[in-house]
Amino acid sequence: MGIRKIVSINEEKCTGCGVCIIDCHEGALQIVDGKAKIVNDVYCDGLGDCLKGCPEDAITIIEREAVDFSEEAVKIHLENKKKASIPKMEQAPKRHFGGCPSSRSINLDSKDSALTQWPVQLTLLNPAAPYLKNADLLVTADCVPFAYKSYHEDFLKGRKLAVGCPKLDNVESYIEKLTEIIEVNELKSITVLKMEVPCCQGIARAVEMAREASGIEIEINLVTVSINGEILGREVV
Repeated sequence: MGIRKIVSINEEKCTGCGVCIIDCHEGALQIVDGKAKIVNDVYCDGLGDCLKGCPEDAITIIEREAVDFSEEAVKIHLENKKKASIPKMEQAPKRHFGGCPSSRSINLDSKDSALTQWPVQLTLLNPAAPYLKNADLLVTADCVPFAYKSYHEDFLKGRKLAVGCPKLDNVESYIEKLTEIIEVNELKSITVLKMEVPCCQGIARAVEMAREASGIEIEINLVTVSINGEILGREVV
């Protein structure tokens, strides 16, 4: 125990978007009651990788009394987190890709919709679904189609869809799923549609980190939509 540098989170500014959770490689942070918090001081190295992605500037580095950072404790912590997720992953094929009509991979051909596949939820997508091979992938925050009235014509047409909400879902599972999709499908392009609200930044970071984890160089076209349905910006990352 001693005075050292460590992360500090301003709870008044924090929106619980979860971007810092993605950027913290030691697993020191988690969302508790809608706010980011340090799980245990021993996991925080005080280097501040989590600062760069915070859209609200809610994270700073301070000096205070804290137990010493431990790489060994972090290693055990991350291994335990990984083990805890294994049962869920083992059940996923039965739950997601079995005979249930809500999750079975289906090609669609409709004159009334630009949607060409089912399911659309990222959590339910099978990375090995044939329709993802050589696809133009559209990763959409789930509020976007409600805000942007020309969504089908301007964005969905000609693309395969993955829908998610980084505020409500496990972003780490998004990264794992997207990494596998990128690795096995030789995607032609990736477009990410997100809302202007801070929590939506999490879906963009998940795609970026999945690309990094896959080791495959592919441009990500990022589009931000306002709550009034206007396109606020486009960038390539």
